[in-house]
Amino acid sequence: MRADDLILFSQVVELGTFSKVAEQNNLTNSVVSKRIARLEEQLGVRLFYRTTRKLTLTEAGKALLAGAKNVTQATQEAIDAVTGFGENITGHIKMSVPTISGDLLLADAVAEFCDQHPGLTVDMSLDNRFVDLVEGGYDLVIRTGYLADSSLIARHILDSQWVVCCSPSYLARHGQPQRPEDLLQRNCLQYAYQTTGASEWEFKGAQGNYIVRVSGSFSTDNPTALRRVALRGSGIAYVPRCLVYHDLLEGKLVDILPQQVGKKLGVYAVYPFTRQPPKKRILRHSRRFFICAYKALLPAAP
Repeated sequence: MRADDLILFSQVVELGTFSKVAEQNNLTNSVVSKRIARLEEQLGVRLFYRTTRKLTLTEAGKALLAGAKNVTQATQEAIDAVTGFGENITGHIKMSVPTISGDLLLADAVAEFCDQHPGLTVDMSLDNRFVDLVEGGYDLVIRTGYLADSSLIARHILDSQWVVCCSPSYLARHGQPQRPEDLLQRNCLQYAYQTTGASEWEFKGAQGNYIVRVSGSFSTDNPTALRRVALRGSGIAYVPRCLVYHDLLEGKLVDILPQQVGKKLGVYAVYPFTRQPPKKRILRHSRRFFICAYKALLPAAP
């Protein structure tokens, strides 16, 4: 079985007709048909139901499709890894990143990338909501959490661990919580941008993760404001570790209940599928750079 036949099969599924695949690959319809027939013969199964109007995947075809997509993606990534070195990158990239990522991690990386490529401009929007990539004209989005839109391409970067923390002065006044339920008697500072809700804090339990519904005097959707309130000793916060990493190292904040915090969210680079060669070349370099920069700049757990 040849990898290029699997790639061709994946293209037929995506484009829907042999003629479109033939045009994209500078082949004839008969060549595409023969290669799909060869693949079916090698596998001993029929992959498509063919009519004069359309192609429909068989059950065997559906089973093969996932693997064929993996081969296609791996091939493209291998090509991307070695092409474009020494090219002049010019053009415009519109991207959206969460406020924490933009404030703490990516602003310097984006500026460095633009310095490396004088003909490139980047419009970086800081927004916690999941924007519509197509309607908004975004080329690249960094997002956390569960991604359900299969029309988008998502590359996992890393997992973001969350922490429960407060200032030493708050602990001195109110004591160290020994278990998550003790937080019900504390002033909990709430970050309104959370998948489970600002007052619903996730912890590990013997039967799996569970939620403790806390309350407190302060809630905000701005992570910088939440950090400042925690630093001044007003209460306990439940936030991504990267937001308070240096504060924890310097002893300005204390990581409490470290073994019981259950929240960990995937961080993804998300982008729409495009066949525009100039734009694709720009995005190939920018995605590779920003993903590497994100991994390098996001501190390890202290």
